[in-house]
Amino acid sequence: MNETGVRTAGPRVEVDRNLCVASGLCLAHLPAVFDQSDRDGRVLLVDPAPRAGLVPAVRAAADRCPSGAITLHEPGRPGHDLEEE
Repeated sequence: MNETGVRTAGPRVEVDRNLCVASGLCLAHLPAVFDQSDRDGRVLLVDPAPRAGLVPAVRAAADRCPSGAITLHEPGRPGHDLEEE
């Protein structure tokens, strides 16, 4: 669900700034979705609902994140369905 409580049908990206170690790999791979704070260097989420064509790159960024701070929720993909929150 998004901030308004409406369930979104497409992929959704979530970041945990508390886990982020400010490596910048996500920004280097995908500046359309991620940015880095000038203040502390940690990840900033630019686009929490990227278009379908960016999903493979988001998945790669999440897989390469050294701290596991990026999560990609993909409804309909085994092991990635969102349960009622």
